[in-house]
Amino acid sequence: MTQAIRYGICTDQSLPYRTLVERWQYYEELGFDSIWDCDHFNRPSNPSDPYFEGWTLLAALAAETDRIRVGVLVSSNTFRHPALVAQQAITIDHISGGRLELGLGAGWFETEHEQFGIPLEDPPIRVAKFREAVEVIDSLVRGRATTYEGRYYRLRDAQLRPPPLQSPRPPLTLGAHRPRMLRICAEFADRWNSHGTVGEMAERNRLLDEACLEIGRDPSEITRSLYAWIPSLTSVGMPDPWTGPDAFAEVVGSYAEVGVNEFIFDQPRADQLDSAEGIAAQVVR
Repeated sequence: MTQAIRYGICTDQSLPYRTLVERWQYYEELGFDSIWDCDHFNRPSNPSDPYFEGWTLLAALAAETDRIRVGVLVSSNTFRHPALVAQQAITIDHISGGRLELGLGAGWFETEHEQFGIPLEDPPIRVAKFREAVEVIDSLVRGRATTYEGRYYRLRDAQLRPPPLQSPRPPLTLGAHRPRMLRICAEFADRWNSHGTVGEMAERNRLLDEACLEIGRDPSEITRSLYAWIPSLTSVGMPDPWTGPDAFAEVVGSYAEVGVNEFIFDQPRADQLDSAEGIAAQVVR
């Protein structure tokens, strides 16, 4: 079954809080399907910028919106125990009235880990820990009493109350770019999110399809989501999508041809908000 294309916005949390509230409400009014913040101690593209914490900010902004789906793109597994992430997710699912998209990733930004003394293990260990964390979170956010004996995480008769509003749980968005992470997506993800060139997304999409078929899962059950970070698009010859409906449609069309059916764009600059309104009217809605 072919999924309809969906559109989201990702807002780096460097703006003043009241401005972020206004922007989130504005994008909701324009008709975007989802809106996301990020999970870092400092903004990777400009570490000297101010930067709010992702999960607490998400709780506040969820309370300031009504209809749009909300999430963290994506929560770094290196920052928190998975049981805490599960409890945060359930709490925000209630705050939002059942609109949470639960985004999870293995962690990657080396500089902030060094600055704050947070271990960032080599990729094989990081991926192994991520898999265990996803298993733990998946169980806890279903409201299950969970006993888990992993190499990195251990739980005994652990249960979180109340359960989330969404049943059986909030949808899982897993960030992944390489084969081992894509295999985890095949098992657990409702949405796979990545970024890259059209060719890179096509190859990862193919690998995800193969991983699903190996375990007997229908590949169409997983949304194929692109994080459209504007500098990465323009660096490979794509237009800035916020320059107008034609540029927006060119980006969407190019990636849709290789299977992408959701686009989460960096928010437009302040001087592009009028253009975003026209794009929403012509394309998004």
